[in-house]
Amino acid sequence: MMVETIVVANQKGGVGKTTTAINLSAALANLGFSTLLIDMDPQGNATSGLGFDKSQFSPNIYNVVVELMPLEKTIKDTAVPNLRVSGANPDLLGAELALASALGRESRLRGAISSVKGTYKFILIDCPPSLGILTINALNAADKVIIPIQGEYYALEGLAQFVEAVTRVKETLNPKLSLEGGLLTMFDSRMLLSNQVKDEVSKFFGPSLFSTIIPRNIRLAEAPGFGQSIMQYDAKSRGASAYLALANEFLARRGVQTAPAAQQSQPEPQPTESEL
Repeated sequence: MMVETIVVANQKGGVGKTTTAINLSAALANLGFSTLLIDMDPQGNATSGLGFDKSQFSPNIYNVVVELMPLEKTIKDTAVPNLRVSGANPDLLGAELALASALGRESRLRGAISSVKGTYKFILIDCPPSLGILTINALNAADKVIIPIQGEYYALEGLAQFVEAVTRVKETLNPKLSLEGGLLTMFDSRMLLSNQVKDEVSKFFGPSLFSTIIPRNIRLAEAPGFGQSIMQYDAKSRGASAYLALANEFLARRGVQTAPAAQQSQPEPQPTESEL
């Protein structure tokens, strides 16, 4: 299996993008795959969500894309075996301006990743909720794109525009880029609206939509506050089960079989009041 770089992105904020980047990375690592998570979001939530003080994470991805520092100098071990992270902090806010006239500005991350590809099976990139130069860098470096979509009224707003942007990057910068698929997140199956959104998203993505659905789950919401993935915070929660199922579905698409227990299909989760 070739090393793959996967971008987790959506120009809409608050859709479970960082939660997915952290927990899919952690689930893949738990299944034995050497994984690197790159935080390209100036908010640095993937960095703090894995237990780091983002203000102290130095050097970081800013130094890579702006100053051309080797990526390996920014990579740190996490508390999750097989999972490492290249972090971000608010310095990254200045990257858009710093790169405005920089040579090869859309390819900075792609070049940096090429030097570490032999070390990992999967490289995941968490992006800011925008279509700026940082997201373009990530898409230019990637093989696949996962788009998290929240099960709410505005879920499809801007989605077609974002997919069109992915297509433009493929046509002009990165011919190998393709859409992995959509992922429904923060899903409450008791709500009629959520099920209506599910139907619309299914039509939009077709077979590329992940069958795994990430439920709205209080344990998932709590975990980042403790600097932990859901696998560390509560491995028996519905959120952990969902992200493990996602990792298995992700691997199955690549013809990779994991332990039989992890492959068991799970019914669509029905939330209890304590988990909302």
